[in-house]
Amino acid sequence: MNLHTFALILCLSASSFGMTGQDARSSCEYKLLATNKTSTMQKELNEAAGAGFRFAGVMGGETAFGGSEVVVVMSRDQKTSGNSRFEYRLLATSKTSTMQRELQEAADGGFEYKGQTVFPTTFGGKEVVVILERNPEARTVRYEYKLLATSKTSTMQKELNEMGAGGFDFVGVTVGQTAFGGKEVVSILRRPR
Repeated sequence: MNLHTFALILCLSASSFGMTGQDARSSCEYKLLATNKTSTMQKELNEAAGAGFRFAGVMGGETAFGGSEVVVVMSRDQKTSGNSRFEYRLLATSKTSTMQRELQEAADGGFEYKGQTVFPTTFGGKEVVVILERNPEARTVRYEYKLLATSKTSTMQKELNEMGAGGFDFVGVTVGQTAFGGKEVVSILRRPR
C-alpha cells in the first residue's frame, strides 16, 4: 500500500464516522509524522499528543524523499483546546517473543493497541512496529494480548479460530518479510482480563 492509498483510506474513514467533507475540513486538523528511527517516532507521537493531537493511522514503507519510513497521521479536533490526555508507546522488534512480552507489559501499564506495521528500520532491520495509546485520566479496560506469527495463511486461520474460541478479539494484522521468520503474517489479538 502506498501513501496515496493510505490517505484515501483515512478520508474514507472520516466519512464512515458520519462527517461530510465540509465537516471534516472545518473541524479537524492533521499532523503527519515520518521518520526512519522508531525511537524518534515515540518522542514525536508524545509531542504531538501534548499539542492536542491523537493517533489516527500508521503505515511503514518507502517514501519518495525519506526512504524507508514509518508514517503516522494524527488528528486534532479544532473545537477542542488544551493539551491531549493521551500518551503513546511505540514497540519495535524483530523477535516474536520480545514483542509478545513488551506488548503485555505495556497493556498491564494501561496502554491499548492502536495500530501496527512492518518496515525496514535504520538500525533494527525489518521490524514489526506496534503503537499503543493510554489516557492516564480515564478508567481503562485491561487486556491480555496474543501475537500470532506464521508463514502459512492456513495456519494463521487455524490459530485465529483457536484464539477466537478462547475469547480473543482480532485487532490487527501485517504481512511482510520480518526477522520473526521470513515472509510472515503477524496478527495481534486481545481479550479483557
